[in-house]
Amino acid sequence: MRTVFLASLRTHIRRYVAAAIAVAVAVALVVVVGVLTSGAQRGLMDGLGAPYRNADHVVSAAVWPASELNAKAAIAFTEQHGENAAATGRATLPVRANGRQLTGTTVGPIATSESWRWQKLSSGRFPERAGEAVVDVYSAQSDNIDVGDRVRIGDGSAAADVRVVGVVESPSPPAQASMYVTWPQLLRWRDRLHVSAVAVRGDVGRLPEGAKAQTPEGFAAERLTYVQNRVDSLSVMLLLFAGIALFVSVLVIANTFSILFAQRLRDFALLRCIGATRRQVVRSVRREAAVVGVLASLTGTLLGVGLGYGLIALINALAPTTPMGAAALPTLWLLGGFAVGLVVTLVASWLPTRRVVRVSPLATLRPDAAVDMHSATGRVRLALAAILLAGGLALLGVAMVRDSTALMLAGGGSVFAGVLLFGPVVIPRLVSLAGALLGPAGRLATKNAVRNPRRTATTTASLLIGVTLTTAVLTGMATYQSSLDNQIGRDHPIDVALASPKGPVTPDLLDRVRRTAGVEQAVPLDGAVARVAGLDRAIPVVTAKGVERVARDGGAFARVEPGKIRIDSGAFGKNLALRPGDRVTVRVGERRTQLQVSIGTGWGPVGVVAPETLATLTDAPEPRAVWIRASPGTDAARLGGALDELADPAGATIENGLRTWESLNQQLSTYSWAALGLLGIAVVIALIGIANTLGLSVLERAREHAMLRALGLTRGQLRRLLATEAVLLSVVATALGTVIGLGFAWVGYETLVTRALSEATMRIPWTSLGLVVLAAALAGLLAAVLPARRARRVTPAAGLSLD
Repeated sequence: MRTVFLASLRTHIRRYVAAAIAVAVAVALVVVVGVLTSGAQRGLMDGLGAPYRNADHVVSAAVWPASELNAKAAIAFTEQHGENAAATGRATLPVRANGRQLTGTTVGPIATSESWRWQKLSSGRFPERAGEAVVDVYSAQSDNIDVGDRVRIGDGSAAADVRVVGVVESPSPPAQASMYVTWPQLLRWRDRLHVSAVAVRGDVGRLPEGAKAQTPEGFAAERLTYVQNRVDSLSVMLLLFAGIALFVSVLVIANTFSILFAQRLRDFALLRCIGATRRQVVRSVRREAAVVGVLASLTGTLLGVGLGYGLIALINALAPTTPMGAAALPTLWLLGGFAVGLVVTLVASWLPTRRVVRVSPLATLRPDAAVDMHSATGRVRLALAAILLAGGLALLGVAMVRDSTALMLAGGGSVFAGVLLFGPVVIPRLVSLAGALLGPAGRLATKNAVRNPRRTATTTASLLIGVTLTTAVLTGMATYQSSLDNQIGRDHPIDVALASPKGPVTPDLLDRVRRTAGVEQAVPLDGAVARVAGLDRAIPVVTAKGVERVARDGGAFARVEPGKIRIDSGAFGKNLALRPGDRVTVRVGERRTQLQVSIGTGWGPVGVVAPETLATLTDAPEPRAVWIRASPGTDAARLGGALDELADPAGATIENGLRTWESLNQQLSTYSWAALGLLGIAVVIALIGIANTLGLSVLERAREHAMLRALGLTRGQLRRLLATEAVLLSVVATALGTVIGLGFAWVGYETLVTRALSEATMRIPWTSLGLVVLAAALAGLLAAVLPARRARRVTPAAGLSLD
């Protein structure tokens, strides 16, 4: 049998190349998932988790965000660990720079040790001693602070003069501050310091009361999932694509080997006729499959590593602001991909050979017939498909009720397996319906396509998987992006807000604001400066007429009922004592009224009231604020700095909400690009799968094509016949995959998106899905090119002599 084994490898090398391609690309998909996931995680650690990336542990409040670390205990804990610990936090302090008082300025720590320093130097240098500070690039631009300026931090006896020695970028939003000083300097204001976390290297020791220790990755994931209503999108994406990768890999390999060994049934039967035992035939096939599996899995592993790192480089080139980091080599994914390729290859080769060794050699030498659904085997297949469909739908229903990702994946896999088992019944009927629209010209192609239902279903399986995946992911991404934009729009409705409590906004200032680069629209708001009980300073109280032109939520936040005043809690921070529902006195000059407080965020230190309410406070409202909508792609720091230069001479203040929008959008961009990269690989594999199976089916039908040629079909007609057949199969697989994909997207929306974003709305990207259908039809046409050329080159006499 060794001679037979070696001869089989040589004889069927072309068919085994097709099988090896299927194995290699499937393994590559698994490895690419691992590399891209590692890159996304590294990117998030370079951004959100930057202050903790060199730590072994991160100590934070045990019940976050309900509580925070006790500042006194956290400071003592940090001091106890010396150089092996670095705290993150900030103190809100008055700062005087360039002859003017800055309010709401936050001061954070910057490490003198390079291993703990997470800020990125933009210009100048880092502080080395007391009396030196660096300023965040946003604050530098908005407050006109440059390297070399003298700044006074704090007030009274705790005030300190420092010199700005550098400008830095702060990649971690939770740890950002307006400026940074060394830890010993920051302890000067320890009574105002809030410590959010302590990064520790080595043994963490005894924790402060009410604290917990986590890995840096766990800490960053906790902070990120809180923003998304405690849904860990990165882990969900990892689990989803890992399941998809495994599912696609198994099906592509199994389909390819099913066709490959179906074509060799006569070879196996002949070996049995000349004396080979069942065990010898099975052993020979397994050895062949093992050789193909090992070589193809190694190739796929190397290919996946190259593709993964290549995709990360491409994403970073196309989207430089997307934090895709340098991925560590995912050893477990490499081993897992190799194991998947080898194991699935052996299983896929074992199942078809069971059939031939269980049937007598003479019976196997007879022409092969497709599984008849009216036979016992066919009825078992349909019963199993029905069970899988019913069970899968039930699991999906439970997943939506319980918001269970695991049940969603299990249910989706069960439903899809049921659809594939129903394939020999459903696909030929759908192909016949589609072929009927082509008229007499497509009748022969339709008959040829559906003559063997099992082969038809197998050929379309790969593309069906790819289109289902593409539809579900595109719809899910469109829904998530739209819903997240809406939620961010509700939390941060105004990009940049200008408030002018010292005097009205002049027409000249408004005109200059509108002509500033990066300003798409600017709306002036009429009102008056009022004293609101519970606030430590007078603020403009305005009515928001025309705000729908600039607000990201369409102006919903500014629709205030008479008798109420809406306050931005974020503009006053922890000093805001007002709570929703409080009754406060609002006074403008000698006029006063009692209003009920409503709380929101995202428009600055301005109270919003109804026009009727404003009329009771003043008879002569003046422009007291300007709300600005930024142009797409505008740099938040540059726009904030330019507007601050205009606002400062007029005594106005700028609230730059675009920076928060930019930070949150950058995190979403990481997920989106990682998902697109994984999706692109999966689609390529699906297209390779249909080309592979179509090419093998052409080899299988060589005698049929030769007979058609002998009956008078020309080479051009044969080529058009195969092209029409491929397009029919592609369109049917695409249509069915689109319907199933939309169903899966809806389940994902109900299970995941609504949990992460409570007011999400499902959105179907019809344009993108239309392009998918067009691309699939074109892909089917291209997949038929090489098989058609091969078929038309075989003469009728040579084709009829083939086995």
